[in-house]
Amino acid sequence: MKILVVNCGSSSLKYQLIDMANDEVLASGKCDRIGVKGIESPFVEYKNKNGEKFKKELDLPNHTVAFEEVVKYLLDEKIGAIKDLSEINGIGHRIVNGGPKFTESVIVTDEVMEEYTKAIEYAPLHNPAHIQGINACTKIMPNIPQVLVFDTSFHTTIPDKAAIYAIPYEYYEKYGIKRYGAHGTSHKYITKQAAKVLGKNKEDINIISCHLGNGASIAAVKNGKCVDTSMGLTPLEGLVMGTRSGDLDPAVLEFVMKKENINIDEMMTILNKKSGLLGISGITGDIRDLKGLIAKGNEKAKLAVDMFAYRVKKYIGSYMAVLGHVDAIIFEGGIGEHNPDVLSKCVEGLEEFGIKFDNSHNTDEMYEGIISTPDSKIKMYVIPTNEELEIAEETMELVK
Repeated sequence: MKILVVNCGSSSLKYQLIDMANDEVLASGKCDRIGVKGIESPFVEYKNKNGEKFKKELDLPNHTVAFEEVVKYLLDEKIGAIKDLSEINGIGHRIVNGGPKFTESVIVTDEVMEEYTKAIEYAPLHNPAHIQGINACTKIMPNIPQVLVFDTSFHTTIPDKAAIYAIPYEYYEKYGIKRYGAHGTSHKYITKQAAKVLGKNKEDINIISCHLGNGASIAAVKNGKCVDTSMGLTPLEGLVMGTRSGDLDPAVLEFVMKKENINIDEMMTILNKKSGLLGISGITGDIRDLKGLIAKGNEKAKLAVDMFAYRVKKYIGSYMAVLGHVDAIIFEGGIGEHNPDVLSKCVEGLEEFGIKFDNSHNTDEMYEGIISTPDSKIKMYVIPTNEELEIAEETMELVK
């Protein structure tokens, strides 16, 4: 069975074609700068199973045109992965937030899309782009079943005491305002992989899963189920991120808006796109660039990374209290998989709690495996995440 995994952003489309018989990635790539007019040209990237990469610059006015280009590559006689679209058994879409109605993956129907459209307000930066991608697939491959896989599904087991905000309860009843979380597909995959590493059943493990990247979140997993997570109603709450502020006093919004004479839309743009590591450094939100700046003595870059690590440590500590017993702390994501030196900062000073980092890995740009010392009471691991494979597996189960 072959599953095509699609992840659409507002101006991008990432994809993987996976052979589920052996989890082999037959093709992958992305389309970028869709519908964007600027200095740099839109482009399509394609990589076949042999690792050969191809890139073409062309006008991509919308997601349908972008997806048509992807299909051309997949079907190409010389470098393509398939001979006919009928070889694709299902299409799995990564969906950031399904709102209160969708708690598990679902096959796309007209009724599902009508209901899902109502969930745009729960992820206004992401859901409209997902819908464009779904519509593009429907237009080009109308006979292939599609599945919506929600990042929020893994977090539906969070109890009310952790999910509901301490604002008038009627807002939860009327509007479904609560903690939905994000990165659930990654946290779910990591939970299963952690169980294998620990040699236990998934239902028997307690872990803290740290998905650290440009967007970052931490999940407390008890007996294989999520009981709390750092992101909230939207992906803005929680950790310091690449361009997002994470936790802050809500009164800050009113204070800044009055001082700067800006409206709520402008304020939300600042919190989502101009804050976090970028906001503190004033230069970049990329941890790799920040480390380079730190080496040159840039104090704001150092402050940004220190703030990032400090917030991660606060959440790890709080989730240790939530779980009571922790079998392992897992790091994944772009930062989590490539920056042991940053990870060591995230657990610095926690030795009294039985967390001891093995600093011999601090010079490794990429490391997979255990990163705690042999005498660490709580083990720590770097486990690369694979959201695409998790999406493909859930899609396969439904289209069977």
